Amino acid sequence: MPLSNNDLPLNLQKAWEQIDGHAKRYGLDYYPIVYQILDYNTLYEVAAMGGFPRRYPHWRFGMEYDQLIKGHVYGLSIIYEMVINTNPVYAYLLEGNMIVDQKTVMAHVAGHADFFKNNMWFAPTNRKMLDVMANHAGRVQRYIDRYGYEAVEAFIDTCLSIENLIDYHSPYINRPEAQTSQPIVEDDDIEVAEGLPFERAYMKDFINPPEFLHQQREKLVEEQQKMRKFPENPQKDVLLFLMNYAPLERWQHNILEIVRDEAYYFAPQGMTKIINEGWASFWHSRIMTTHAAETSEIVDFADHHAGIVAAHPGRLNPYRLGLLLLRDIEDRWNRGRFGKDWEQCDDMREKREWDLKLGKGLEKVFEVRRFHNDITFLDEFLTPEFCVENKLFTFKHNNDTDLYEIVNRDFGAIKSQLLSGLTNFGQPYIYVEDANYNNRGELYLRHRHEGNDLRLDYARDTLKHIHTIWTRPVNLETVLEDKKRLLTFDGKEYSERRLE
Repeated sequence: MPLSNNDLPLNLQKAWEQIDGHAKRYGLDYYPIVYQILDYNTLYEVAAMGGFPRRYPHWRFGMEYDQLIKGHVYGLSIIYEMVINTNPVYAYLLEGNMIVDQKTVMAHVAGHADFFKNNMWFAPTNRKMLDVMANHAGRVQRYIDRYGYEAVEAFIDTCLSIENLIDYHSPYINRPEAQTSQPIVEDDDIEVAEGLPFERAYMKDFINPPEFLHQQREKLVEEQQKMRKFPENPQKDVLLFLMNYAPLERWQHNILEIVRDEAYYFAPQGMTKIINEGWASFWHSRIMTTHAAETSEIVDFADHHAGIVAAHPGRLNPYRLGLLLLRDIEDRWNRGRFGKDWEQCDDMREKREWDLKLGKGLEKVFEVRRFHNDITFLDEFLTPEFCVENKLFTFKHNNDTDLYEIVNRDFGAIKSQLLSGLTNFGQPYIYVEDANYNNRGELYLRHRHEGNDLRLDYARDTLKHIHTIWTRPVNLETVLEDKKRLLTFDGKEYSERRLE
């Protein structure tokens, strides 16, 4: 598949030049964009591999392709575009789409490309990941040729099952407490509690009372036990800890490193799904309605755009929420609906008519695009007025009626549920607490419980896969039904006991 330059027919090339000019006049700034038009089979193959034309061989990509192609054939879902965060940016168009759809996609891609380049959460990502992915594929293929497909595939399965056990914020934060210099070794020079010196034997019990010596011995044992604890501080990047200290063969270490590198590459996309898709939708709607769409194309554009940002029963549409919130921010900053005076105003009529005509909306949305991820975006800019206007609410399933029902329209509850679902991607926080638990080289993990119990089937599978890498018993401290529990897998069977 050629990926060196644009391969667009003349009409699409002219459309892109027009859209590119409008995007840059608005202030969008992005790396060069390379477009490729693909038939639906090829597009879904690329989509199954995360947008990259070459990945290491694994059944997961085949499974994802099968799901995507069935959705296309049965009319359940259609991929109109795909864009990847590289320099240059690579974007794919679906062959056979209407010209208005292709123009919409190109305007949408311009928004994504601008976000990739300028949002701070994408700053640490490798812009040459296309080459890196190809190198990963070549390395894994060499391991397959040397060790056999089944052995390599089984280890990749193990690594992928725990690929989320990384520290998503480590590229942005220097964590001194996450570093450790203490090796796992026994100290040959063990300190002994001898008490104070004495010259005469009969003075022994007076100078060093037995109770005092006993206390000193217990204190030394406690201190020595702390010294044997490794790591010195809890480690959130479990994969990195396993890479550094698990007894892996060289090829296994390299595969774990590949999985971890790719997990960190894709992490910013997961952290900015709502604001990223909102930003791209914000610009494709503006460019198309004010510049790029012909009069004869407006109805088709409006119909397809409405489908993109439609509300879906039972799930959050990131395109819709991101777009509406960015438009709300633009409107508020244009009219001066922010700051101390606005927040302290209790007159509802005055608030409805509030318009200071500041015209700072576009300036503000560009600032938001630069600094925010989904959590900070919603935390700072989601307002009670926005929730009322857009009819947001929390809901849950009623087992008696087998229907989903509205539970709460309270702003605090709505915001809390949105943020809790986005924090750490809605996944549990797991830390390496001790790699020498009970002084036997066992791994001790801790789950930071935040109100939701672990699913035991997931927890047991996680222990099993970590044990495959660590090779010694793995323990996980968690809270189940408001009681501390220790889950253990020793390589053969699971056990569970209550912690006092």
